[in-house]
Amino acid sequence: MDQLLAPDQRRPAATSLPVTRLRWAISLFFALDGFVFAGWVVRIPAIKEQIDASAGALGVALLGVSVGSVTTMLLTGRLCRRYGNRQVTVVTAALLSLSVALPPLTRSALQLGLVLLFFGAAYGGLNVAFNAAAVDLAEAVGRPILPSFHAAFSAGGLAGAGVGGVLAPHLGPLTHLLLLTAIGLLVTALSGRMLLSVRMPTTDSTPTDGPRHRPAISRRNRLLITVFGLITLCTAYGEGALADWGSLHLAQDLGTGPGLAAAGYAAFALTMTLSRMSGTRLLERWGNTPLLVVGGATAAAGMLLGALSPQTWLVFTGYALTGVGLANVFPIAVGSAGSLGGSSGVATASTLGYTGILLGPPSIGFLTEAFGLPAALTTIAALAALAALFGCTAVPRLGQQ
Repeated sequence: MDQLLAPDQRRPAATSLPVTRLRWAISLFFALDGFVFAGWVVRIPAIKEQIDASAGALGVALLGVSVGSVTTMLLTGRLCRRYGNRQVTVVTAALLSLSVALPPLTRSALQLGLVLLFFGAAYGGLNVAFNAAAVDLAEAVGRPILPSFHAAFSAGGLAGAGVGGVLAPHLGPLTHLLLLTAIGLLVTALSGRMLLSVRMPTTDSTPTDGPRHRPAISRRNRLLITVFGLITLCTAYGEGALADWGSLHLAQDLGTGPGLAAAGYAAFALTMTLSRMSGTRLLERWGNTPLLVVGGATAAAGMLLGALSPQTWLVFTGYALTGVGLANVFPIAVGSAGSLGGSSGVATASTLGYTGILLGPPSIGFLTEAFGLPAALTTIAALAALAALFGCTAVPRLGQQ
């Protein structure tokens, strides 16, 4: 359970070639996930026009991604226990790459919703599988390396959005998304071969390959996994809400142009990526709980600044601080849940986290109608503070029982 140990209690870091190859392979799957999903998101307006859907009908269709993801995550945990985390990672990555090309083939909101169920199922399954594989590797090498994998996801998302923005004016959605399919299958083939051929480093408590057979999860550990899952929910709520509403706040409430409004979210995404790149070093120096608490508190302060400041540069600063704060909280929580419960722990935490992503955007919308967007955005700060409170009080107490 190294994710919960103090920095000086962890095993010495492993630096062998197999470890390096496994880190590269898993990182590529994280990056592919972010790249493909971002590429799909930038084509949503074109797909809406293609199927001639109203905003309401499109919103219902887009729920297919969320429903498919949430309903698949717990099932994926069981598949990982039976067949192995790395095997499931490769299969779900291939399915995600294939399914991203399906939306341009639809001609109605109903058809779009059905294919997005498949896309969401592959997306949710891949997220559980590669997080579980990353937890296995982190335990084997004795280092808290999960933030580096999530940095790869964030970088992939930035790349996917950037490439999509360049290609969108020149390629139709079908051509663009078929290109993503080809890239995805190529990356899956190359990375999957590396992932499956390299043996997992061994320790006294980790098997070499294949499914991991953990003892039954105790009641205390189930409770602790739930707490970590609630932390992921609190932070994922902020990521989802800020992605959908952050730019609108700049444009609507501060009167910025569309380019400056989009740059506000880019500041959040960039600082999150950079902070995750340094997450392993920070965790090795300070440990899980201090970084979790400081991260949640920083995000809360940053979001209050971003939501309530009357000046654009202060809002940008607030968004950037929010990205710094939230960056490593999710990887810490998922990694700790995985250390306690293997793929089942990852599945539970991921499901709760994705629930937060689902709740964020519509909750902000309802609250905006009642109280205005700046006040609604302060709920991101409140939940970030709650995550810090969990990390400061509930987690240490449970860990000592």
